[in-house]
Amino acid sequence: MVSAGPYQHQAADSAYHFASAAIAAGHNVDRVFFYHDGVNNGTRLTTPPQDDRNIVARWSALATEYEVDLVLCVAAAQRRGLVDEGEAKRNGKDADNLAPGFRISGLGQLIESAIECDRLITFGD
Repeated sequence: MVSAGPYQHQAADSAYHFASAAIAAGHNVDRVFFYHDGVNNGTRLTTPPQDDRNIVARWSALATEYEVDLVLCVAAAQRRGLVDEGEAKRNGKDADNLAPGFRISGLGQLIESAIECDRLITFGD
């Protein structure tokens, strides 16, 4: 679980590097759940300077390459202005803004992961 935004402090970077290292070592990382300000890792509108790391793009690439389910908490996402196509239509917004590989769902996804996994590791507040 990631509960800090991509550029707040080291938590999102640490979570990404941990997940990448776990996969490289042969472990399964089925899902990463983004909660509180962590949902900001899923916006496609992030545009870091060219000489800076692009944390959102890293997450998207991880999802694509290793089929990792990147889930944003629906309540936290809505509060912070992150919407997928369905939520945008439902709430009268003119566009969606999720980065590739991310999806919005509820806390049930976190609970399901916690039940099914060997370990739940939290990065951030």
